[in-house]
Amino acid sequence: MKQDRKKVYIYTRVSTTMQIDGYSLDAQRNRMKAFAEFNDFEIVGEYEDAGKSGKSIEGRDSFNQMMEDIKTGKDNISYVLVFKLSRFGRNAADVLSTLQAMQDFGVNLICVEDGIDSSKEAGKLMISVLSAVAEIERENIRVQTMEGRIQKAREGRWNGGFAPYGYRLENGYLYINEDEASAIRTIYELWVSTDMGANSLAKYLENHGIFKIARHNGKKPLFDPPLIRMILKNPVYCGKIAFGRRKTEKVHGTRNKYRLVEQDDYLVVDGIHEAIVSEEMWNQAQIKNKNQSKKYEKINKAKNTRVHLLSGLVKCPVCGSGMYGNKSIKRKSDGTKYKDFFYYGCKHRNMERGYKCDYKKQINEEVLDGAVAEVISKLVANPKFATLMQEKINLKVDTNAVDQEIEALEKQLKQAYGVKKNTLEEIESLNPDERHYKRIKDDLDDRLYRMYDKIDDIESALIDAKAKKQSLETEKVTGDNIYKILIYFDKFYGMMNEEEKRKLMVSLIQEIQIYEERQDNGQWLKSITFKLPIIEEDLTLSIGNGLDKANHVETVCLLSKI
Repeated sequence: MKQDRKKVYIYTRVSTTMQIDGYSLDAQRNRMKAFAEFNDFEIVGEYEDAGKSGKSIEGRDSFNQMMEDIKTGKDNISYVLVFKLSRFGRNAADVLSTLQAMQDFGVNLICVEDGIDSSKEAGKLMISVLSAVAEIERENIRVQTMEGRIQKAREGRWNGGFAPYGYRLENGYLYINEDEASAIRTIYELWVSTDMGANSLAKYLENHGIFKIARHNGKKPLFDPPLIRMILKNPVYCGKIAFGRRKTEKVHGTRNKYRLVEQDDYLVVDGIHEAIVSEEMWNQAQIKNKNQSKKYEKINKAKNTRVHLLSGLVKCPVCGSGMYGNKSIKRKSDGTKYKDFFYYGCKHRNMERGYKCDYKKQINEEVLDGAVAEVISKLVANPKFATLMQEKINLKVDTNAVDQEIEALEKQLKQAYGVKKNTLEEIESLNPDERHYKRIKDDLDDRLYRMYDKIDDIESALIDAKAKKQSLETEKVTGDNIYKILIYFDKFYGMMNEEEKRKLMVSLIQEIQIYEERQDNGQWLKSITFKLPIIEEDLTLSIGNGLDKANHVETVCLLSKI
């Protein structure tokens, strides 16, 4: 009776750097089909990855699909055929771990050209050796390719990749693309001749209808600030070729992950392409780039940076998003500076993409900050308030339930350690010459391992319970401190600096709602929602700004209780 034919998959791969080695996809496929026919194998699946590197199995869609089909037992195959081991992979660790995964499901690997069968005794050893060699070859190819690119750079030629915006690439040479180059010239001219930053420049280009022309390697229509900064740093635009500006470095602690890191020292030579901007203009742009960097560094380190008390707490009356503190300069009719104006504005009002809010009002910080402080001051002046706060402070946090949980877990843990100790003693006292020694030893080992798992679970639960108790006690202390500050709010608030006031507002307030239009008495404040249970029902307070009319503010919605 004729045996059933063994079922196999064939896998082919060729990378762009290996097209010249004679192992095209068709050549690999034909060789493996002939091998399968000679050995009476039935090919039930074909997988190929064209233009994919063998440095990692990541990114090889067909390869990963094949592995998924093997794990699910889709076709009940016995082998995977590859032309050479290097087609299967060039990373030794990947090759060996993948082979082990295949063998776990009863599938072996045959490398036709190398004459290797992993089901044979010496097969896996040969795979270990050859996969290591393949990885070395891959590294040599990378080094050789890099040397070739460096040489092209030294000759002033473009050394690979898409042409930078403003140029087109023909037969390996860069030529100016006038449709794109006009935007590049505008960016440099505005950068050098005005005090615009990258953000202002991006808005200017958008407002004046200057958009990116769509390419196959990118469809974003806007010149956003990061792209503008990249353009302003790229020496290609003044007729230079740079190599090594960004270096690929392995991510520490990973096997196949890499990242690009900006380099301070890199090769720059005169290019053979035509410049879009003069070298003088490019140098002026670099001077401004450095000054801008120092300016931002100075701003970030400034000690007297203004603190916006209610940033993020105030909500836009139109879209509901947070409103954040900002500054504008008020000027006199002759253009001279009058004063700085600090305000809250919706964060979506100047969005370059995505959702854009139409609410353009600038809410005077001084007016809104003062109104919120006045509401809190009037709230604590309520005769019932001090008594209520003192009662909350005197309340003890209830940790009975969590204390009982901790006590029970500690008791379980003590018992588990006792069982573990006894089991270890039993194992040590066993006689190896006893008839059933191995079976008894296996049973005791199994009991010991299960006890270790139980101890881990109990210790984890105990950590969680103690963390829960600590959290309850911390929240109680935090709440008490805030209550105490509120009792003496009028005295403390005036003594606080801006950062302390900001921390208090964030701790105390969940959100602040404002009117869409300023009220007759000059106020914007509509309602305040507090985080803490300050009062048990909504309360309406009146505030004013020295005018006859008063503005009513509704408070509060309670969100949590401490």
